[in-house]
Amino acid sequence: MSEFINFYFIPGVVLGSIYALGAIGITLTFGILRFANFAHGESMTLGVYFAWSMVQFSGLHPLVVMPAAMLATVIVVLGIDRVFYKPLREASVVMLVIASFGLMLMVRSVIQFTWGVQLKTVLPGIQMPYVIGDILRIAPKHVMIVAGALLLMYAVHYLLTYTKIGKAMRAMSDSAELARLTGIDTEKVVMATWIIGAALACAAGVFLAIDTQVETRMGFKLLLPMFAAAILGGVGRPYGALAGGLIIGLAEELSSYPWVGNEPLLNPGYKAGVAFAIMVGMLIWRPSGLFRGKVF
Repeated sequence: MSEFINFYFIPGVVLGSIYALGAIGITLTFGILRFANFAHGESMTLGVYFAWSMVQFSGLHPLVVMPAAMLATVIVVLGIDRVFYKPLREASVVMLVIASFGLMLMVRSVIQFTWGVQLKTVLPGIQMPYVIGDILRIAPKHVMIVAGALLLMYAVHYLLTYTKIGKAMRAMSDSAELARLTGIDTEKVVMATWIIGAALACAAGVFLAIDTQVETRMGFKLLLPMFAAAILGGVGRPYGALAGGLIIGLAEELSSYPWVGNEPLLNPGYKAGVAFAIMVGMLIWRPSGLFRGKVF
């Protein structure tokens, strides 16, 4: 039981929390802007490198500099929207998807040219775990990641439920045309969507860097699980993205647990395949997802 909780369940919750934060941006973009943003993973990577640079400059903890890194990521993403996406606002979905794919490659190249391709760390050193009873051993970084993710998830819930811009976002997600007819400034809603998505992507990237390392393909590697989480929960449903992220994270980690005998059920190298299998299965069985999201 101790091995299951400490080495499979807790890492699954941590990974699922990171997936959930990233999937919210994907599902909001799809629900409001009506296209799949393949450059979302690179927004995550860019935010991580902003945070790494600030840590190197100031010597502060990554969580302390994370708000500044989120702000820098938001500014870059808003600039990308103004230059690349806004002229294509009325274009077909295919054109927007191709544009996002091209931006993914462009942003990654800029990151590699600026910061190099060597592995980096934002939280060096070894941390002693918290020991609770005879079973639970939790690393301090895992506590920080889950607590930070829960705080950001609550902030998104509060914004979407109780604020004027959150209600406008939900209205535009249901019908952009009706939202315009009721006097909602759709451009402000689009801006708010990019701000939330970029900020959460940066936070997810920083949490992942705290748990592992910093490298230029980290956002791209998480793109498939984040899309799987968004599809599983229901496209356009932020709460579905939260549930989908946790399910995908737990499924990936628990798939390598030795459920039968002493060998892992699946080789850990196939974890990404688990997310892909869940995504394909959901698209076949229930394309609208668990929370009945949009189907275009």
